[in-house]
Amino acid sequence: MGTPNRVKAERGLMRWVDDRFPATQMWQDHLSKYYAPKNFNFWYFFGSLALLVLVNQILTGVWLTMSYNPSAEGAFASVEYIMRDVEYGWLIRYLHSTGASAFFVVVYLHMFRGLLYGSYKAPRELVWIFGMAIYLLLMAEAFMGYLLPWGQMSYWGAQVIISLFSAIPFIGPDLAQWVRGDFLISGITLNRFFALHVVALPIVILALVVLHLIALHEVGSNNPDGIDIKAKKDETGKPLDGIPFHPYYTVKDIVGVAVFLFVFAVVVFYFPEGGGYFLERPNFEPANPMVTPDHIAPVWYFTPFYAILRAITFDLFGLDAKFLGVLFMGGAIAVLFVLPWLDRSPVRSMRYKGWMSKVMLVLFAVSFVILGILGALPATALRTAVAQLCTALYFAFFLLMPLYTRLEKTKPVPERVTG
Repeated sequence: MGTPNRVKAERGLMRWVDDRFPATQMWQDHLSKYYAPKNFNFWYFFGSLALLVLVNQILTGVWLTMSYNPSAEGAFASVEYIMRDVEYGWLIRYLHSTGASAFFVVVYLHMFRGLLYGSYKAPRELVWIFGMAIYLLLMAEAFMGYLLPWGQMSYWGAQVIISLFSAIPFIGPDLAQWVRGDFLISGITLNRFFALHVVALPIVILALVVLHLIALHEVGSNNPDGIDIKAKKDETGKPLDGIPFHPYYTVKDIVGVAVFLFVFAVVVFYFPEGGGYFLERPNFEPANPMVTPDHIAPVWYFTPFYAILRAITFDLFGLDAKFLGVLFMGGAIAVLFVLPWLDRSPVRSMRYKGWMSKVMLVLFAVSFVILGILGALPATALRTAVAQLCTALYFAFFLLMPLYTRLEKTKPVPERVTG
C-alpha cells in the first residue's frame, strides 16, 4: 500500500505545482517531448559541456569570493591565502582557473560545429546571434577575471588591452580613463572589474543562455545533414527522424560528461598551470607598476585576436596602424555576428557543400590556430608576416563567402537524415 500512496501523493503534488507553475509543460517542451535529430554525433557533446563548465565557474566563483579581497593592497595576498590556508582553497582556485580555459575549449569547438554544419543558417539566425553575444560577454568576463589575481601579467595585460581604447580618435583617451576609473590601472579598476566579473556579467550571460536555448528549442536542433526533421512526420505529428531528447541524449551526454570530467580532473590535479598557458609564471609575482614583464601576452584564448592586432603594422586611408589594428581585432569578432547573411549556399551542412567551402573552412581553422600560437610569442619580422597572411585568410573566409558559396556546385541533400 505504501508505494501506490506515495505515487498518488507525488502526482497530487505535481498537479498542485502545475496549477501554479508550468513545471511539467517545461519538462516536456524542453526534454521529454523535445524531438532532436537521431543522427547527432561527437560534435554535439560540446553544447552540454559548455553548460556544465558554466555551472562549475559559477559555483567555484562564489566560493572564491568568500575569501577574496578586491583591493590593490590585499588581492594578491588573498589569492595566496586561498591557495595556502583555506581548506581545499587550492582545489577551488584550480577548478576555476582551469575551468576558464576549458570553457573556451568547448565553446570554440561548439562554434566550429556550427560552422561545419551550417547551424547559423535560417531559421536559426537568432540562435547564432545569441550564441555570439554569449561568446562576446565570455571574453569580457574572462578579461575582467584575469585582472583579479593582481599578478604581474594580470596588471600589465590589462594595461595593454585597456590602452587600446586610447587609439580611438577624439574619445579614445577619455574612454580608456573611464574604463580604468583612474589614470593608470589601480585599486579602483580592480574593484569595478570585480563587481562586473562577479555580479553584472554573469547575470547577463545566464539570461543569454536561457534565450539561446529557448530560440533553439523553438526552431529545433540542426543535424550533421542540415535537414529539417520537422518536414517529415508520422501520423501522430512526431518527426520520423527525431527522438526525445530525454532519455536518449541526456544519457548519451552523460558519457561525454564522464570523459570530459576525467580529462578535466587530470589537468586540475597534475597540470593546473597548463605549461604556463592557463596560469602564467609572471602572475605568481605581485603586480608592480614599476617593473614590466619581458613579454606581455594575453591568456591563450585571446591570442588569435591579439595576433591580428599586432599584424597591422601599416597606416591605411589616413588611419594609423594602432587604430587600424583595433578595428581589425574588433572586426574579427563583429563579422561572426553577420555570418548567417554571408552564406548564400542552398545547403547547410559542409557534407553537401562544394570544394571551395571545404577548403576555405580548413584554411580558416588552420589560420585561427596559427594566429593563436603567434599571439602567445614575441613578435618578430617573420612571425608578423605569417600573422598578416593568416589575418588575410581569416577575413577571406567571411568576406568572400557570398561569392564562393554562390558559385560552387553542391551535392544533392537527402530527404531523410543519414547515419
